[in-house]
This record gives sequence, C-alpha cells and structure tokens, in this order.
Amino acid sequence: MRLDHLSYAAGPDGLAGTAQRIGALLGRPFVDGGVHPRFGTRNMTMPLAGGTYLEIVEVLDHPASDKAPFGQAVRARSALGGGWLGWVVAVPDISAVETRLGREAAQGNRHRPDGTELRWKQIGVNGLIADPQLPFFVEWEVPPALHPSAGADGEYSLASLEIAGDPLRVSEWLGETVEAPLEDVKVDWVAPHGTPGVIAAKVQTPHGLVRI
Repeated sequence: MRLDHLSYAAGPDGLAGTAQRIGALLGRPFVDGGVHPRFGTRNMTMPLAGGTYLEIVEVLDHPASDKAPFGQAVRARSALGGGWLGWVVAVPDISAVETRLGREAAQGNRHRPDGTELRWKQIGVNGLIADPQLPFFVEWEVPPALHPSAGADGEYSLASLEIAGDPLRVSEWLGETVEAPLEDVKVDWVAPHGTPGVIAAKVQTPHGLVRI
C-alpha cells in the first residue's frame, strides 16, 4: 500500500483553467490525461517523484457521471467551488479490500491523447463521499512505465499533506496504520471544524515549497 495520487476537483474556471492556475503556481504545466468513460469525468495530471502524481478532474455532461460514485463526488466538490477531492492509495491486490469492505471494485479506464489505454480497479469512493478524510483504493493494471507518475524527473515531489480528520479513523479504514502509505510524506492532522478531508498539499519544486 502506498500513496498513489491526490485528486483536485476543477473550480468554476473549468478543467483547463484550474490546471493552468495550479500549474502556474507550481511552475510546471499539467498534461491532458483523457476521459474516464465509466465515470463521466476527465482529468489532467502532473507526475511527481516517488511514484505519485497530482490529478485535476472535471465532471462531464454524461449519464455515467450521474451513476458512478466518482462522477458524483467530483460533481459535488466542483459545485462547492472546486478544491481537493481526496487522496488515493494503490494496493497490489484489491481483492483483499473488496473482502474487507464487502463489495466489488469498479473497473476504470481512460485513453491518453496518444491512444494508450490505462486500466485500473478502484473501490472506496462511497466512503470518501460519506467521510472525505478517507482515501479510496486503486489497483493499476498497467506496467509502471505507463503509470501517470512515469517521467517524473525528481524536481517535483510531494513534501507534506494537511488533512482535517482523525488518523485512527483513517487507519481503521485502511486496515493498517495510516503511516504505511504515507511513510515518505509528512502529514499534519488537524481536528476538523467543518468538512473533513485534505486541506492542502505542499509540493517541493525547484523554486521552493509551494502550498496548494
């Protein structure tokens, strides 16, 4: 289990506008990730060191977005003005999580602009919707060379996270200590005074530390 990526819902300026704004803060552009046909969403990504990446995601005017939990979650967060949707952990075998949660994972896929298809399974988005401090889980079905973090040059890395929530509750959800997927990332846990979840991420860049 490891931290896979952070997901940020597009704001009123849309996917391209949000990606341009955050990319300008970080000093590097996001790249087009493609459409998630099963979820009714699309994304833009930025690879980071350590096998993780940032994702900015937007809901589409598509029937899938009304049915798929991920589409529902993105729509709800964007309706609030956009912002951090949540954090995601990768597991080597998602069947163990399926057994623990008592339901099956959803199949996900998207085609990059070059036509390459990325496939994965994910589970736990309903938990995120109910309690935004909780991550959801993915198992990638592509080789590491096709993971969205591929191509990271080490100049950009996730330095720390600020999460409003209870680490004990998150550890219970993960089925192991919360430090396991976050061992290389410092986490500041803040008692929630409103909606729990990711408050901010600090990214180490060649120009210094940037808080998003």
